[in-house]
Amino acid sequence: MWGTIVNVLAIIGGTILGVLGGRLLSDDNRDTVTKGVSLCVILIGLQMAFATEHLIVLLVSIVLGGVTGEIIGIEKYLNRFAAYLEKSLKGGSGKSGLAKGFVTATLIYCVGAMAIMGSLQSGLTGEHSILYAKSFIDGVTSVVLSSTLGIGVALSALPLFFYQGSITLLAGWIEPYIIEEAITEMKAAGGLLILAIGLNMLEIIRIRVGNLLPAVIYAVIFMTLMANINLI
Repeated sequence: MWGTIVNVLAIIGGTILGVLGGRLLSDDNRDTVTKGVSLCVILIGLQMAFATEHLIVLLVSIVLGGVTGEIIGIEKYLNRFAAYLEKSLKGGSGKSGLAKGFVTATLIYCVGAMAIMGSLQSGLTGEHSILYAKSFIDGVTSVVLSSTLGIGVALSALPLFFYQGSITLLAGWIEPYIIEEAITEMKAAGGLLILAIGLNMLEIIRIRVGNLLPAVIYAVIFMTLMANINLI
């Protein structure tokens, strides 16, 4: 859970800095910092993706994961949920700025492969490198977001804590049933999703990353099946 705790503190700290001094940043400064962070996200994704030892498994997982995600409409439901949250918060408190900050930040911090992969890494291996990297990225992003959206950005730390914490605890429970090879390919699949997040942040292309999330599950299933029939 330590990785998630650091992530929460980074968001809150970044928000405080953004609210107090973020407005001193010019639009050009914000744009440059955001793009710099995006490049770091791409680098993290590439490093994880290159860890694959079974490229065909990774390819099939991405393809089937994308098809499954599109059929389910994961991205669509996430967007609907965000719209519902914003509408509810506006109706309940009348503070639309607070709602917008909360919803926007929650989607950025929670709806992404780094949140899932980092939480799984924490639960399965006890390492927190992905969440530490995510904490830095989220902290910088918090400064930029809160400078325009206000204190509502800090509220996103609460759902993030329960979301990532739950994944970490669940990962620890299923650890005895997941083989090392499956973790490697799961990490590689997640790396490609992280790469896609970086490209989205740079606005080079629009990739529906949410619809690719099932690829991580497929990678684990395929590697486990291959191990059971002695193909690896």
